[in-house]
Amino acid sequence: MVDMPTTYTPTCTHWGNYRIAHRGEEIVAVLPYAADPHPTPIAQSLRNSFDPDVRIPQPMVREGYLRARSGGDRGIRGGDVFVPVPWDFALDLAAEALTRVRAEHGNESIYGGSYGWASAGRFHHAIGQVHRFLNCIGGYTSSVNTYSAGAAEVIVPHVLGAPFMKLVYEAPTPEDIATHCRTLVLFGGAAMKNTQVNSGGLGAHTATEQLRRVRAAGVRVVNISPVRNDTAEFLDAEWLPIRPNTDVALMLGLAHTLVVEDLHDQAFIARHTVGFSRFLPYLLGESDGQPKDAGWAATICELPADSIRQLARRLARERSVISVGLSLQRQQYGEQAHWMTIVLGAMLGHMGLPGGGVAFGYGCIHNVGFSGRKLPPYSLGALPQGGNPVKTFIPVARITELLENPGGELEYNGERLRLPDIRLIYWAGGNPYHHHQDLHRLRQAWQRPDTVIVNESVWTATARHADIVFPCTTMLERNDIGGSSADCYVSPMRRVRAPYAQSRNDFDIFAALAKRLGVEQAFTEGRDEMQWLQHLYALTRDSAAKTNVTLPGFEAFWAGEQLGVAEQVADARFTLERFRDDPHTHPLGTPSGRIEIFSATIAGFGYADCIGHPRWYDRTELLGHGRYPLHLVSNQPSTRLHSQYDHGITSRTAKIQGREAARMNPRDAAHRGIANGQVIRLYNDRGACLAGVQLSEDIRPGVIELPTGAWFDPLDSRDRATLEVHGNPNVLTQDVGTSRLAQGSSAHSCLVEAERFDADLPPVKIFSQPRMRERDSAAGAATARAESIAIQSGDPS
Repeated sequence: MVDMPTTYTPTCTHWGNYRIAHRGEEIVAVLPYAADPHPTPIAQSLRNSFDPDVRIPQPMVREGYLRARSGGDRGIRGGDVFVPVPWDFALDLAAEALTRVRAEHGNESIYGGSYGWASAGRFHHAIGQVHRFLNCIGGYTSSVNTYSAGAAEVIVPHVLGAPFMKLVYEAPTPEDIATHCRTLVLFGGAAMKNTQVNSGGLGAHTATEQLRRVRAAGVRVVNISPVRNDTAEFLDAEWLPIRPNTDVALMLGLAHTLVVEDLHDQAFIARHTVGFSRFLPYLLGESDGQPKDAGWAATICELPADSIRQLARRLARERSVISVGLSLQRQQYGEQAHWMTIVLGAMLGHMGLPGGGVAFGYGCIHNVGFSGRKLPPYSLGALPQGGNPVKTFIPVARITELLENPGGELEYNGERLRLPDIRLIYWAGGNPYHHHQDLHRLRQAWQRPDTVIVNESVWTATARHADIVFPCTTMLERNDIGGSSADCYVSPMRRVRAPYAQSRNDFDIFAALAKRLGVEQAFTEGRDEMQWLQHLYALTRDSAAKTNVTLPGFEAFWAGEQLGVAEQVADARFTLERFRDDPHTHPLGTPSGRIEIFSATIAGFGYADCIGHPRWYDRTELLGHGRYPLHLVSNQPSTRLHSQYDHGITSRTAKIQGREAARMNPRDAAHRGIANGQVIRLYNDRGACLAGVQLSEDIRPGVIELPTGAWFDPLDSRDRATLEVHGNPNVLTQDVGTSRLAQGSSAHSCLVEAERFDADLPPVKIFSQPRMRERDSAAGAATARAESIAIQSGDPS
């Protein structure tokens, strides 16, 4: 027998670009490119892409839905048996549900709830695919903003007049920091684990070398976080173990010191800002009788007042960067952290200087900061979604309210949003049973729609809570083009192997539905997969040519490997740099054209929870105040991207007794009789979950860390408040909006208690197939054919 030769096929992921070594259908290695000095171990989980224990082999329908369609028992979504069905039957069933809902309730009763990173490909991006399809059939209720940065995405344009994500990618570069900066303050840290990933692909993980050069230049780094290793150990950062959710109070204390010691840059404030005189009475306590001085801040933050004063003086004495992590705005009143960071940066006067000013989310993903000034000036082709005729929308983190309260209202950014009656959810890409808060509440609300349709490759909890499940391919089973607007690499993504079992590409699933609904030509435009790739690449190449960047023809590109163009890309000049140089020629997009320390627009909304200037608000859940004594930090995992490939080797190897690892301080553990490696139960009024404990002095006492992304695995799938056995922290987090302004996620405002779990350990079942009931093959096929004909004829009874 002759050994099959090894083939090396390029692919692109959100955690790097790789060459897949395979012999026929068998993956033998996942290999990084030589250009990548620090490839992440997450890549090795790609070898588990075809795990039969978690892959969905063919279309599935929930048994209760199969029996009674939309009139069936919806109260057992997530706890029902699934029935395998033929493709045509499943497609007919979904088309019938879409047709009925549109006819009886209108298109706004469809929620196109897709959200998440999905594939790094420009074409097979599930979110774009489902939104294009829904737009072709008349539209859907949509969502705006993100879970990652929902509060910042709303507040920052009011204050700086530019899209938040544009400013995120214009963070002061490590090279400029090393050359010009003396102090780098990281509110919320800049954890190296987060630099493993980058939206749309990543040609090289360079953050380690770049930060080592910052350290070698003598830049002093201050890590303000309840977690010590929120910064790289080699930075030798000064750690200020702040009480969680009190960063705004600390910023106010710094600002107060700058004013009373006459250290603030009055010239910058006068020329580049408006509203400082409206903010100053609050800062000095003239409006409420409480000066926001270092002593006041120290009591709230549980940090020494002298440390606050010394830090303020240091920041004023030499050029500095104030970075605020995205985690700080994922809490109640999260808008205030980013607004106050901008105010503090303006008071120091370093904004717009190389290696100075403010940074948003520095290191939250790799190319925030670490792409330097090499931002591609051209646009990459992507599947167009078309226009949505339905104008109804919600802030993305408010899906539970949407489902709970049809006909109700939601205040958002100066508007009153009417909540439609959602009768059908179509989800493709993303996993709400990972990223949403208070999952037991979501599960109850999720029962209300008539139909839930999900495209998914693996049995996540979202797939298990569907009525109709379409099995879709992974990135290794289709052709695509990888690339990011913040990375100077473009990569072919050639198919590695045939689709798993009966899986189909999302494009083919939607094309089949579009044909049944009479919009096939509008959806496909007469193109197949490769024709779309050629078209999208041509758009990319033409756009690049207009910026003097040359890309090869499609045939050469497709036959090659990842392609780097950094040497053809000029260094970018940032928005705040141009504004600083000449605020009259390059004004900001605010009503005043300047930085709005006081916003008349926001003040005009009349929100008590977000007034016209930044301020401190007491929290409903704050460490030391409340029923539960531990603050839960539910941060990003180090072994996967969000919940992607939780079933993979990298993620599962790091678990403790099969549960997600939770870190806590040894003093907190000793007080509760908990030893390292044991399983603990975390709980509050919203729910409870199990986790394996890892003791660490890197966690401030009173704080426990449980990363997000463990696949949601309730002990009793029918009990809405049951124990979650795998370690998903979102059974504990509270689901309230940051404020009426942004209605963002407030996951980090969460108190819990922990105890040793001494009972018999329940099994983790989420990495195995759900309960299924096979039809008799001959009778089942005949029944499916008859039911399909009945559906097509308009008689689904």
